[in-house]
Amino acid sequence: MSFWVILPISLPVFTITGIWVVYAMALYNQHVCPVSNWFYNQSCEQPLHLQTDPVLCCTLDNVPLISKCGALPPESCLFSLICSTGSFMVMLISLLRYAHVIDKHQNCILNTAGLSTGWMCATGLIMVGHFQVDYAKILHYVGAGVAFPTSMLFVGVQTALTYRLAKAQADYHIAHMRLTLALLAFVSLVLSGVFFVQESYVLQHASAIFEWIFAIIIMIFYGSFAFEFDSVSSDTIMVLVQGGSSRGDSSLSVIENKASMMNGGSMHLSPEGVAML
Repeated sequence: MSFWVILPISLPVFTITGIWVVYAMALYNQHVCPVSNWFYNQSCEQPLHLQTDPVLCCTLDNVPLISKCGALPPESCLFSLICSTGSFMVMLISLLRYAHVIDKHQNCILNTAGLSTGWMCATGLIMVGHFQVDYAKILHYVGAGVAFPTSMLFVGVQTALTYRLAKAQADYHIAHMRLTLALLAFVSLVLSGVFFVQESYVLQHASAIFEWIFAIIIMIFYGSFAFEFDSVSSDTIMVLVQGGSSRGDSSLSVIENKASMMNGGSMHLSPEGVAML
């Protein structure tokens, strides 16, 4: 088993656990209302964190969106840490997946698109974590507007790439699983976005729930790369060192260099001779 298989497994474990801890902290400090709460008031006499009654008065400012859970200290500090660490792991997984495809198969447009969308998602995630929605709303929404669509594009591209590279029956099983996750993520993202812009309290709360579902599905999708990363070797890392060239391209370069040296020594090689090298 390759050491790198730990990376895609660690991302969902760390991230999903982390954001639920952030939610628990926000709930404990009464910065958001529970996910089980479906009743909201238009206004309250006191802010939520100052209330002590058994039945709390919640407004739309207290909807338990992921970003809202990490908007205020002390949970905002942990939220930023999770987003920063998670974005770094996303960039690393995207890069390693890119190299793995080149090493085991060949480079293609889908592979390059997967790397690009993965890194764009990581960039948006950093902005979401460091610009809290209560203090830098525009920058936070810009980051969310980058992270959410590009993460959906990433899973779509990687699903298509999995089908394209599939050879054995097990490969198709992984592709079918990723297609299912991609479809569930797409439905969750659309519903979350549609409900978020509504004025209904119930729909806004439903938007928060679908946002949580979307985030969890995306993390599980990243975890599925453990199947491919089990075969990552030093040759895969060398692909990155060589600037994205596959082993076949590297061998061809060596042959061409040998041919050039022989030509420099006044030795003429025919194309058949080069092929024999």
